[in-house]
Amino acid sequence: MNIKPLGDRVVTKMAEAEETTQSGIILAGSAKEKPQFAEVIAVGPGGVVDGKEVKMELKAGDKVIMSKYAGTEVKLDGEEYVIISQKDVLAIVD
Repeated sequence: MNIKPLGDRVVTKMAEAEETTQSGIILAGSAKEKPQFAEVIAVGPGGVVDGKEVKMELKAGDKVIMSKYAGTEVKLDGEEYVIISQKDVLAIVD
């Protein structure tokens, strides 16, 4: 199955949360921070969103930093994705 985002939406796959601290302490599931790094899987077409022209600046394969609690989490074919608006992407990581 494929996800095709609409408008200024972006489908991302989150990086794995850290399971140990730098000093080697193993974190419990509830102590893990939600990661802010993700890989862009699919990008919507852009166009007019809320009366404003939106040009998509992202492409599939980009590594990005996004707002910590942005988006909608979805599970498809056993994989977890987050669908966010392009404005929730803070930076592209090279």
